[in-house]
Amino acid sequence: MAAQLDELIAQYQEAAKTNQGLALIVNRLEAAIDRIATPGSTYIRQLDAQRERPANNKAFAVWKIAEGLRDDIKSGWTQSVLEMVHADTHSDYLEMAASLLESAHKDAAAVIAGTALEVHIRALCAKSGVGTVLSNGAPMKADAMNTELKKEGVYNEAQRKQVSAWMGLRNSAAHGDYGDYDRQQVRLLVDGVRDFMLKYPA
Repeated sequence: MAAQLDELIAQYQEAAKTNQGLALIVNRLEAAIDRIATPGSTYIRQLDAQRERPANNKAFAVWKIAEGLRDDIKSGWTQSVLEMVHADTHSDYLEMAASLLESAHKDAAAVIAGTALEVHIRALCAKSGVGTVLSNGAPMKADAMNTELKKEGVYNEAQRKQVSAWMGLRNSAAHGDYGDYDRQQVRLLVDGVRDFMLKYPA
């Protein structure tokens, strides 16, 4: 991530000298910050304040946001202590799922990876101020929490659908519908959940 920002920052510095292609580089910097920064972080809030300004007027500010994000990534300052603890715990579950998958236990791997996803979704709700308990006191189901996170803008509709698909695979494994999916789909589940946890730390 730092290398991507390094490349774009260097391109910005070159474009700023001649004012050629500056708008394109600013757009790419914005996209990189959106892609890399944690939703709701200071970087995203600062970028949101610049979005509607013309490219030439916001170029310097976007460049500085990108530099700050890059420097913090290199220094290891972009994660809170709680996020690091959650990441370590969830990583252990995903390593267990990957190990089971390599040992030809795809069904157990799917259940464990799916459970790690649900625990992460619940933690993401807590971090984002999204309720996880229904009015009758019952815990909210994973699909409902997924929908609420999308409504709150934590992630978009495409990500909601992907999370829902992962949960569907986990449910098939948990209910013994082992023919509904194959080993490769479980591999994609494990890898996808790992990437999701990195993109949306809780």
